[in-house]
Parts: sequence; C-alpha cells; structure tokens
Amino acid sequence: MTRFLFAASAAALTLSASPALSQDWSGGYIGVHGGFGQTNDQDDERLRFDRNLDGNFGDTVTTATGADAFSPGSCGGSANGNTPADGCDDDFDAAEAGIRAGWDFQFGSFVVGAVAEYSGVSAEDSVTSYSTTPASYTFERKLENLAALRARVGYAMGPALFYGTAGGASGEMSNQFFSSNGVNSFDATINDDQADGYQAGGGIEYRLAGNLTVTGEYIYTSLEAPDFNIRVGRGIAAANNPFVLTPNTTGTDITRSNGRFGLHAVRIGMNYRF
Repeated sequence: MTRFLFAASAAALTLSASPALSQDWSGGYIGVHGGFGQTNDQDDERLRFDRNLDGNFGDTVTTATGADAFSPGSCGGSANGNTPADGCDDDFDAAEAGIRAGWDFQFGSFVVGAVAEYSGVSAEDSVTSYSTTPASYTFERKLENLAALRARVGYAMGPALFYGTAGGASGEMSNQFFSSNGVNSFDATINDDQADGYQAGGGIEYRLAGNLTVTGEYIYTSLEAPDFNIRVGRGIAAANNPFVLTPNTTGTDITRSNGRFGLHAVRIGMNYRF
C-alpha cells in the first residue's frame, strides 16, 4: 500500500508540473493583429428606384413608350463601360491592421473573457445597373475603420487556447456614386456615416516563450450600412427623360438593394500577456 501511495503521489506531481496543465490564461493582455479578407457581395444585388418620392424603393423607371429603362440588368462591382457586355471589376480584397486589449478568466480548462479592438480597414463593395441609353450607374461604399467589443469563450489544452468570439462592431463608411450619364443631374442625400452591427468567429491562441502568444482567427463582420440615396433630376435632358416622367417631374431617387455590408477576414496577431 505504501509503495502504491508513493507511486500515485509521484505521478500526481509529474502531471502538475507538465506543460499540458501548467498554463494559466487568467489576466490582461495587449496585442496587434492584421489580415486579409473579402467583402460579402450579393450576386443578385441591383439598384432600386422611387419614382414618386414616397420613400418606397420599388418602382420601375420606364421610357416614354413604357419600356423598362433598366432592362439591361446589373452586376456586382464597378462598371467598365456603358453596357453589361463591357463587364464589371470585382471589388478589391480587403485588408486590415489594428490593436487590441483584453482580459481573460480561467475556470479549470474553460476560459472566458472580453476583447476590445480598433482596426484600420480597406474594404469596399459596389453594384452597377445599366440603362438602355446606354449608361452605367454605380454605387460604391468603403469601410475605413472598425471598432469592436467582443466576448471570448474558450477551452485550454496545454499551450493552446481554442475559442469562439462574438460581439458588437461599428465602423466609419463612405459612399460614392458614379455614372456615365452626362445629361441628368445627380444629388446625394447622405454621404459618410457610422455603420453598426456585429462580429462573430473563432480561432486559436498559442503560447510562445515568456509572455508572448500568437493568434490565428476567422472573423465575420456584418454592418447595417448608412442610407445613401441619389436624387436624379432633369439636368439638361429632354422633358420626356425617364427619370422625370410622371408621376413626379421633380426626379427619381435611387438606392442599392443590399442594406448590409459583410466582410470575411482571416487574421493573425501577437499578444503580450501580463
């Protein structure tokens, strides 16, 4: 019995000193991160029109003969020319870099905590619709920065922490409009504004020497894009121009059908833990 107790005690001491059980994730940390991604464009996105200016964007812009003035269709991206046959440039891949700070609490093998981040971002998505004129009409929005506050829940296994994360996000978004139509007038109602939404994802954090850790993660960001409408007036166009035909000769409002901005990102980072 004595020999058995001695062996059990020695085994327990060995396990308690092993790297698999000696990691402690409790405490604060600061770090940096960077990565690349892709905006989540809608393949069927198009422009929508409000002819009677009642705030409902479900109207069809028609010519004097009653034909659909935008029958050529739409594409995701920026126009290369005046017709769909000219094609559209796909949106650029996204890039981001930023800083983070957080705090974790460990309960056995489970770890819970919170992390705050701020990133500079270069990401855009665009949509183009074509009229029978022919002419192109492109809406472009760009995400310029991103702040987030997320919860983290993880499971520690030796030097690695596997975690899921989710929380709120907010970023500054700018909007632009381009058209090859040179006869109508175009006025924007709102340009730059904040976009709010959420982030969700997961990753792994791995301990290096000392207090340094390295992270790899996937994060999806979904933001409610700020309203951006264009008022199309007559300009120097003829009186029977489709944008100023009855029921409203003042003009026609245009917006894009997708009100959300989505971003898929894969990131790497490094933290210093206190």
